[in-house]
Amino acid sequence: MYRRRWIGVVAIMILNLVSGLSLVWFGPIATDVVDQFGFTLDGVNWLGNAINIVYLPFSVVVLFVYARLGVRRTCYIGGVLFVLSAWIRYAGTATGLSSGSAYALILVGQIIAGITQPIFQVLIPGYSEKWFDLRGRTTATMLMSIANPIGNALGQLISPLVGTPRESILVMGIIFSAATPFVFIISDTPPTPPTHSASQKNPSFVSFMRAIAGREPRERPTYMSLRERFDFAILTLAFGVLVGVINSFAILTAQDFEPYGYTDDIAGLFGATILLVGIVAAAVTAPLFDRVFTHHLALTCKLLCPVLGAAWLSLIWAVRANDTGGLFAIMAVIGATSLTMLPVVLELVVELTRNADASSAILWASSNLFGVIFVLAEGALRAGPDASPPNNMYRALIFQGVMVCAAIVFVFFLHGVQTRRALDERIAREAEARSPRSPQTPRSPQTPRSPQTPRSPQTPRSPLSLRSLQFLRTPRTPRPPKTPHSPNIPHPPKAPHSPRSHFTPGMPHRPQPEHTYGVPRGASPSEDGSDVKEAERVSERTVSVDGAEHAIELRTRSNTARTDSTYVA
Repeated sequence: MYRRRWIGVVAIMILNLVSGLSLVWFGPIATDVVDQFGFTLDGVNWLGNAINIVYLPFSVVVLFVYARLGVRRTCYIGGVLFVLSAWIRYAGTATGLSSGSAYALILVGQIIAGITQPIFQVLIPGYSEKWFDLRGRTTATMLMSIANPIGNALGQLISPLVGTPRESILVMGIIFSAATPFVFIISDTPPTPPTHSASQKNPSFVSFMRAIAGREPRERPTYMSLRERFDFAILTLAFGVLVGVINSFAILTAQDFEPYGYTDDIAGLFGATILLVGIVAAAVTAPLFDRVFTHHLALTCKLLCPVLGAAWLSLIWAVRANDTGGLFAIMAVIGATSLTMLPVVLELVVELTRNADASSAILWASSNLFGVIFVLAEGALRAGPDASPPNNMYRALIFQGVMVCAAIVFVFFLHGVQTRRALDERIAREAEARSPRSPQTPRSPQTPRSPQTPRSPQTPRSPLSLRSLQFLRTPRTPRPPKTPHSPNIPHPPKAPHSPRSHFTPGMPHRPQPEHTYGVPRGASPSEDGSDVKEAERVSERTVSVDGAEHAIELRTRSNTARTDSTYVA
């Protein structure tokens, strides 16, 4: 598979992390925002609610944009909206604006930020399905899906630490602008799909709605049985409540703890503990779900949900003065169980629907819907200024604990058959059985020969081959081998350090002026050539070249001055 898929994972993580900042940015500094800009507490809460409400319709709109433009171009749109939301928010902090004008600009920036969240969040299961195989799909989903909660955690940590609310909004704008270039390294699909499901075209949202209504034809892969539709409804409810309560808790963190004497910094650390501990737990457990507990996703939800429900319910008694250690422990339990189940549920709904984008959009929309409900309901349940302590959220804590436990009860009726994984595994086994490495099929030419057919011995190359006869056709070749000379012709002495001569087949050598060949010892050739005697000798020789017989005719013309030889094949 392709290494660049991890580059896309990192880019999606960063974009989701940054988009998660805006939801909770004003929660820990709600009181300071009220003092500096003159807003009300409910108005500050609506800065977070606006993102949740905008998310609902645009989670569906994004699906049609994906189908029309593709994932990559849609992310380009998200990058542009990133920059706009950042600096429109900061424009609302200008000193010359009235309280209403400042609130309007900040609210518009939050609404634009809410549009970007589904762009980068809904694509997560689909990206994992297209780029990763069965042994890495859950891990990739985990890494990308926890990025948004990480952003929530960082938002709760950064916003109270960077100074005044005006300065914190400037810091958020800089972070949004710095993260925008990562949209350019996200790709649509790999050249070669890793699984059967990755090779299929993305089903439409209309086909998903037909499947939910029971009107999808049975022969289509997106068909859902009655049991699968019931399981999907359970997971949608549980996911919406459990993620929505975390979102609302992040928005109302300061209002939950400040009446009992906790500072803004401690309240931000409570919310950050949920998410940071959950990150560690998810990072440890996600590879196990890919390789060990691959067929037990539903069972995992049934085991972890009771622990999570007990933790949320315990906050009713734990939120009191001077109980910092106990609250940190409860936050750690909530974070470890919640974020461990987050990628599990996202993968499980895709197993049920075989429609990654649509099912992811419905789950995230349900979490934002319940987040709005929780924020509004808990804000209405806030005690008055004459309560003890004033403006406490005791009744709100009871409401969220009861809602969480009620949603968890339905999880025990979950069946959760992993249909998509079973189909991918079956097709992978069939493909492996048809592969050339299988013993039932003949070996491909690239594979080694079987032991039953021994390798034929290589024919040893003849000492005299056609390659060695190339000098018969090319002028720049070594001198031919020596041949026995006629006894009647004296053998020419070898001149020391004589340069190697070159000749053309059938043509005599040119005489070498600096040497005299063929002159008997103690004699010198005459000037007129009267003492030069010529003789010609013809001989034949048969040689074996690569197993074939070839006849070579050797013609030697000699005189007392020089000897010329011509080879004719």
